[in-house]
Amino acid sequence: MRTESFEFLRAIQETPSVSGFEQPVARLIRKRMKPYADKITTDVHGNTIVVLNPKGTPRVMLAGHYYQIGLMVNHITDEGFLHFSAVGGIDAVILPGIRVTVHNKKGPVEGVIGRKPVHLLKPEERSQAKIEIADLWIDIGARKKNEANKMVSVADPITFKLGLDRLGKDYITSPGLDDKVGAFVVMEALRLASKKKLKCALYAVATVQEELGLRGARTSCFGIDPQVGIAVDVTHASDYPGADKRITGDLALGKGVVIEQGANINPYVGQLLLNAAKKNKIPYQLSAAPNATGTDANVIQITRSGVAAGLVSIPNRYMHTPVEMCSLNDLDNCAKLIAETVDRIDGKMNFVPQ
Repeated sequence: MRTESFEFLRAIQETPSVSGFEQPVARLIRKRMKPYADKITTDVHGNTIVVLNPKGTPRVMLAGHYYQIGLMVNHITDEGFLHFSAVGGIDAVILPGIRVTVHNKKGPVEGVIGRKPVHLLKPEERSQAKIEIADLWIDIGARKKNEANKMVSVADPITFKLGLDRLGKDYITSPGLDDKVGAFVVMEALRLASKKKLKCALYAVATVQEELGLRGARTSCFGIDPQVGIAVDVTHASDYPGADKRITGDLALGKGVVIEQGANINPYVGQLLLNAAKKNKIPYQLSAAPNATGTDANVIQITRSGVAAGLVSIPNRYMHTPVEMCSLNDLDNCAKLIAETVDRIDGKMNFVPQ
């Protein structure tokens, strides 16, 4: 991966963007994409829209959501501890003992998630596999409530301790790879496409609130009114101990972009992606999507009178944990695949299934 691209990826991974609080990453995207775009806007919902060749036809929308799952302060105890709620899907089992950051308007506040030590648990408590978020708390080192109130506020967003690390030659690990890597890829795809003579109008959108109901993709797609839409998300890798490939398929980190095929995918868009991968010798993996996917492609497909939708995915290990893992080569190849695909799209194409 190019050094500048990697540093952009690192910057967005190490910048907080809990759902509803994506503005810090939006600022990074607007600044980085300015040299490559004809127009950049952020809509009232918080979606950041980067436009290339706006007078082209047809309109093609790329979508990758750039918020991350997190937590939110909902109560401060008299002793200065914080109780919290989940923002997005979080398995409470992973929470005890991890480091977190509360993002207050005055600045970040570090904390740890506490639980009764295992030595003090009753036998029936030890045997319980399930952990309730309500039984956990965040310790920010405050000695009482009024001291905590000077540091944080109710409704402050909370992230896992942010940071991107490299593992081996090709892998990265970080909170929030789901789906900041998707936002990274669509912006990289537009950067690559800016070197081409596109016939289509290209809209690369960093969408908000996917985990809370695909909300950002729904509103931005309605506003753009594209004829073609390609979403980029992560998908479950199955190359770790205990993975059941009968459920997830045989998907591995570093073995290529995952091209989804199924009911949520327009057959011509799906074939365009496959053809571009084969012609340009871009490694890819196939995945079955027999139903409506839980991604931005879902609402893109059914916006207004319908959009020709596609979905490409990045294999991800340990999804929705502080140590999500992806391959840098997969990210590079995904951006290349999308850039080559949109370069093939012109106004003469008919995406109506025959």
